[in-house]
Amino acid sequence: MTGTAGDASGGLEGIAGVVAGCRLCQELAETRTQTVFGVGDPNAKILFVGEAPGADEDRLGEPFVGRAGKLLNQIIEACGMRREEIYICNILKCRPPGNRNPSPEEAGNCRQFLDGQIASVQPEYIVCWGSVAAKNLLDSTETIGRMRRQFFEYGGAKVLCTYHPSYLLRNPSAKKDVWEDMQLLFADMGVTLTAAKRSDNGA
Repeated sequence: MTGTAGDASGGLEGIAGVVAGCRLCQELAETRTQTVFGVGDPNAKILFVGEAPGADEDRLGEPFVGRAGKLLNQIIEACGMRREEIYICNILKCRPPGNRNPSPEEAGNCRQFLDGQIASVQPEYIVCWGSVAAKNLLDSTETIGRMRRQFFEYGGAKVLCTYHPSYLLRNPSAKKDVWEDMQLLFADMGVTLTAAKRSDNGA
């Protein structure tokens, strides 16, 4: 990591201020309650990228706070970490009406902010949760199933793609696949995740 916590935090705060007043996507700006920027350690080793805020996130101003967020917290705990140790953000900083997928134009408008977050945090690892995050960050047309179980590179970080927690709520059998992805991630960091730890934390 380079830079100090103050440097990174200052950079993120500046970008967050621009995001709060952003009206590049007229529909999103008119329907949002507030923008949802990002939370966590400004010097995190791991950065999580999701899709877009949902209703709970739009109301509270924080990513991953609904049912999917609770499951994500369980996954983080099963990996022996705390949510506060990771930096968490989304492809979009505003909730799309009806929780629809972000349009290419919306993702393109928000890209400068996402890249700013990544440049400020300078993570060693990025985890893309779900196909929208993976395809947008890596400019890929592959399915998430094909993008799993391997590392990509973006902005100097190793990128791992896995299923979104909301997908796991609908397809609980895929939890084992996400656990395998987390084992791959942490093995690259020199940490072995055990099944016992996973079981104790319910992920």
